[in-house]
Amino acid sequence: MKYNILGYLIGEGFSNVFKNKKSTGASLMIMCATMIIFGVFLILGENINHFVREVEDAQGIQVFATREATTEQVQKLGEDIKKINGVNTTQYVSKETALDQMKEKFSEHEEFLEGYEGENNIFSDSYIVTLTDLNLLEQVQKEIATLENVKEITSSNETVSTLIDLANGIKIVTGVILVLLIIISVFIIANTIKLTVHARRKEISIMKYVGATNGFIRWPFIVEGMIIGMISSGISILLVAVAYNFIAEQMVNSQFMKMVGVSLVGFSDMFSSIIFVYMLLGIGIGAIGSIISMRKYLKV
Repeated sequence: MKYNILGYLIGEGFSNVFKNKKSTGASLMIMCATMIIFGVFLILGENINHFVREVEDAQGIQVFATREATTEQVQKLGEDIKKINGVNTTQYVSKETALDQMKEKFSEHEEFLEGYEGENNIFSDSYIVTLTDLNLLEQVQKEIATLENVKEITSSNETVSTLIDLANGIKIVTGVILVLLIIISVFIIANTIKLTVHARRKEISIMKYVGATNGFIRWPFIVEGMIIGMISSGISILLVAVAYNFIAEQMVNSQFMKMVGVSLVGFSDMFSSIIFVYMLLGIGIGAIGSIISMRKYLKV
């Protein structure tokens, strides 16, 4: 008996979708448009976060040891840096290596660095420190500054701050747009299903008088809303995937992306999270919109 009732409710939901082709089509187009806009911001946010993570992996605080520090003191400095909360990796750069790197960098004018080998080396031993979280940059720098035999600390504070602000800004904007799009979508679905409900208001009244429960009357319309939401989600995912893969391919091969040395997140890497969010939104918005549209007509 339960299976028969379930089949009836689902069948009625599908039937409602195909009976009201014009209103269903309008709802699908508007919902697809709103979900595609959200998808753009979602993907943009994912790529910003990916970019920040890449910078976190590559971003280094360079800690220079004092020239007077012995080999043991320099080693101890490296060990102390590793113990600081927020430090990911430490890479030792000897003063000889620093001199070789500078010679390579200024290979056309290498003669300017002649005579600085051995005891005349003007460079200091140093450590390149990467962080687990860019937000901890200032805190880590302050802690390193308190260690013994630290001569100087260099880092790109402004660049890091800009990246963090940009990432946080994208998250806030995405969140605000998500809320607005959910409200708009619920309103659209509610009004679409309201047309169907209005056309069947007499039938609903009769069902109420003969003892049909609110749930029995409501569920076909909830199913209708969920179906519209799921179809919109599927179409949106397909369109976003095709557009993103095309744009990403063009950008990856561009001179700018090669110059800055950053990569984009592959759509396949985001697919599971995107399909989950889209389906959750589509089904949720469809169900809520249906429930809202039914309240007036269930009061008999």
